[in-house]
Amino acid sequence: MAEEDDNSQEKTEEATPRRLEKAKEEGQTARSKELATMAVLLAGAGGMLMFGASLGASLEAIMRDSFVIERSAIFDMRHMSVQLIASAKEAAWALSPILVLLLIAAIFGSIGIGGLLISGKAVAPKLNRMDPIKGLGRMFSMRSLIELVKAIAKVGLVMALAILILNLRTEDLLAIAEEPVVPAMEHVLWTIAWSFFLLSCATIIIAMIDVPFQIFDHQKKLRMTKQEVKDEYKDTEGKPEVKGKIRQLQREMAQRRMMQDVPTADVVITNPTHYAVALKYDQKANAAPIVVAKGADEIAFKIMEIARENKVEILRTPPLTRAVYHNTDIGEEIPDGLYMAIAQVLAYVFQLRQFRKGRGPKPGMPDFPIPSDLRRDV
Repeated sequence: MAEEDDNSQEKTEEATPRRLEKAKEEGQTARSKELATMAVLLAGAGGMLMFGASLGASLEAIMRDSFVIERSAIFDMRHMSVQLIASAKEAAWALSPILVLLLIAAIFGSIGIGGLLISGKAVAPKLNRMDPIKGLGRMFSMRSLIELVKAIAKVGLVMALAILILNLRTEDLLAIAEEPVVPAMEHVLWTIAWSFFLLSCATIIIAMIDVPFQIFDHQKKLRMTKQEVKDEYKDTEGKPEVKGKIRQLQREMAQRRMMQDVPTADVVITNPTHYAVALKYDQKANAAPIVVAKGADEIAFKIMEIARENKVEILRTPPLTRAVYHNTDIGEEIPDGLYMAIAQVLAYVFQLRQFRKGRGPKPGMPDFPIPSDLRRDV
């Protein structure tokens, strides 16, 4: 039932970055055959105009060398193979500039939109493509209709341009009949080359229409329903209950590490019913006392319990405890404004230990100074 609901939803949401990345992995990206066709045709026409003269000269030399044979070469059994190899090399060298130009145009025309993409999934066989029912559906789909309209429009545009070129070149073509053979042949070749180039320019108009359409069509196919976006977010970010469990485990691990540090503290200050903060001061490692553990309610009672088991001094200082608890995180040094108060706490603890050893009088609990900006009432 849920699946039916998902299928009935409209795909109104733009594709997420994860969706776009997955589409690229599967070889799905915007491509325009018309852009590639335009690039190849223009490159071919431009190559003929640029290298046509040298290509014609090379072909003329090949024809001359192939049909003009010296008498001594007629009786040489190797002459034919040598001549064939030489002609092939000459033709390859003459055609290489145009072929390289066509190769570059084909590559850049193909990756003009969508960029370079190499995916094994794109060329992998798909059995659903062999389904005749789905094949008939694709033949009579809206996309096929659009492709048919595009093909008719392309043929019509090229034919219209060809008729226009013929009308403009009619007098020029008729004048060729009155020219000598060699100039007439050159004239014909240049006319054909320029006509081919002008016809190729028609593909620019076709590509300018097709490229935006292909980009729009690709984005439309990748659109998602609201439910798909939610499901992807859950898969990417994690389900709420799983994330909650992870956070709980992280808190438990942090608490265990914190409790392990309580025995190393010099003193634990408390607001007995709410807060407990364990402080440690190492003159060699730290410039000021640091908070090694803190907690409220049950965690506070656990800190005090561990402190008693390890004979760490516990002092009841509610205002100071609240100030340290709310203004310092675990592992941080106490704020500058509390230096004097904590120094008095450590001095009091030292004097209390001396008194218990019988080395001094019993110290009195000092009044710890707390700046107003660091005070907390709760």
